[in-house]
Amino acid sequence: MGQQTLAMQNGFEKYARKSRRELFLEEIEGIIPWTRLTGLVQPHYPKGENGRPPVGLERMLRLYFLQQWFNLSDPGLEEALYESLVLRRFAGIDLGKEPAPDETTICKFRHLLEEHDLGQAIFAEVNAHLAANGVKIATGTIVDATIIHAPSSTSNEKRERDPEMHQVRKGQQWYFGMKAHVGVDSKSGTVHTAVATAANTSDSRVLPELLHGEERKVWGDGGYQGQGEVIREVAPMAQDMTCRRTKFKHRVDELQRSKNRTKSRVRAKVEHVFRVMKRQFGFDRVRYRGLKKNANRMFACFALVNLYIVRKRLVPAPA
Repeated sequence: MGQQTLAMQNGFEKYARKSRRELFLEEIEGIIPWTRLTGLVQPHYPKGENGRPPVGLERMLRLYFLQQWFNLSDPGLEEALYESLVLRRFAGIDLGKEPAPDETTICKFRHLLEEHDLGQAIFAEVNAHLAANGVKIATGTIVDATIIHAPSSTSNEKRERDPEMHQVRKGQQWYFGMKAHVGVDSKSGTVHTAVATAANTSDSRVLPELLHGEERKVWGDGGYQGQGEVIREVAPMAQDMTCRRTKFKHRVDELQRSKNRTKSRVRAKVEHVFRVMKRQFGFDRVRYRGLKKNANRMFACFALVNLYIVRKRLVPAPA
């Protein structure tokens, strides 16, 4: 291997260009309400009265968001910080002055958020921030659910599957894990309500919890049909726009099929939420054992999904 140039050692490369990761972090950093979010965690964060002072709260929150965006475990994030200048720059870490937080510190901060249900609080605070910036909840809600897989193997220390996860049959295939239920605004495409359950929970059972009550229209797939009375109990002015059955024993209802296609043009917005969650942020499998830990991650993930979806409409948030 040849001798390294000064450019390689100090970052003065002549032919450098910004990666997609760097561009993403630069764009998303300016729209996150850091002051509001750190204010949520501050009452529960260690004050440093005993022992060495804790790592800065905003830095730990930035590290937690990096975990969500790039699907990193606690040790995986520590390793990535030493490998990537882009991640260190986003977190404000200078290896010439200090080491990166280790996996134990990262893990303890995550447990702090889980213990105080701060994932859900972050989700609510981000939605309040969006409303203050003009992204308001309209009068239409799209309801849907997606399965998040969990390991079904018993090759672990306890020789058992996660007792809080369950299996469910979908079509001709069985799935094991949890289910993320969402209520998505039909205008902005952002998630305004989310519920985490085991995978075997019926979609229609959670329907009342996904509505905010001011709806004029409620869209959903065939799993929510026949729930008109339930919808009107929560949202008295709502019109049931869920898809209906089209195939019968001796005929196909072409008129209803055409109506379902029209409804699906609106329902497509909820699939964009799941695409960002699963394909872009990598949350298609649970990382932790137990429903509460994964639900906390789910709420934080949906908060970041909302920011990502409307990022073009937001002005940079004040520091």
